[in-house]
Amino acid sequence: MDSNIPPISGSAHGGAVSRLHDAFRDLRAALSAEIVGQSALIERLLVALLADGHLLVEGAPGLAKTSAIRALAERLDADFARVQFTPDLLPADLTGTEVWRPHDGRFEFQAGPIFHPLLLADEINRAPAKVQSALLEAMGERQVTVGRQTYALPPLFLVMATQNPIEQEGTFPLPEAQLDRFLMHVRIGYPEAATETEILRLARDRARASARATPSSIPRMPQADVFAARAAVLDLHVAPAVERYLIELVLASRDARRYDAMLARRIAWGASPRGSIALERCARAHAWLAGRDFVTPDDVRAIAPDVLRHRILPSYEATAEGWDGDRLVAELLRQVPLP
Repeated sequence: MDSNIPPISGSAHGGAVSRLHDAFRDLRAALSAEIVGQSALIERLLVALLADGHLLVEGAPGLAKTSAIRALAERLDADFARVQFTPDLLPADLTGTEVWRPHDGRFEFQAGPIFHPLLLADEINRAPAKVQSALLEAMGERQVTVGRQTYALPPLFLVMATQNPIEQEGTFPLPEAQLDRFLMHVRIGYPEAATETEILRLARDRARASARATPSSIPRMPQADVFAARAAVLDLHVAPAVERYLIELVLASRDARRYDAMLARRIAWGASPRGSIALERCARAHAWLAGRDFVTPDDVRAIAPDVLRHRILPSYEATAEGWDGDRLVAELLRQVPLP
């Protein structure tokens, strides 16, 4: 994606949108300078932030998944919490619990880490189903109920959950219905040789700065700018033809017989209406980050794999033949004609 976002001029509203574009361009540049070799992850983080959704990131250890969300938190005017998911984690360790205060003769609620605006759920598939459900319910409802009391979560609430594809022993895979709660499922891989060299240089520079204990001041983006940018994203124009193309992709995932009977047999379950909503919101955010005030079919195609790969399930026969969500989405993008 082009990092030189052109300003959208015009009225006072256009000037405000141009300022927001500049702010997000600077934010992306700062993240890219710190998290080398993961431009796709950085872009998807910003898309999730603008589309008001949550991110599931899958990748091997050491690929800067934790560093990316921490770097974003350092540049937003928002608190950050990291929870390491383990098999002995309890729902109360995440949501908080009521503590008895003998001197007052009452229970007092102690909020858990889920009440932070930015939350990293590290290795979510290591926690049992009860803990996963507590997190995913909070993600969907934006509130937590403890006892008889319901507590609202912060208006800015972004969860980035990670899972390790290497180790499967002692893990609790997320059910498909719960995976649907995530706006996007992003897969990241190892960097190339040139990028790895840059990572080594950056690590050395950080070690030297740490040894010198050099204080650093990082400008933070106000939460109001994030909410204003979300409103600007919703103002983008989506032509009827683009909207029909988006919907046709989702409908084809449920019944692809009119495109390819064999493809239809390879899909056990297609994307739900939540998938349509997620695809539209993410395509809008992708277009806005590119500096446009309209959405194109290319925006839909660029974001579709991350939005749909966890929402389209292969049949048993397709799985045996080596098909997965990625391959099914790629085939749908090839079969459904562009507007």
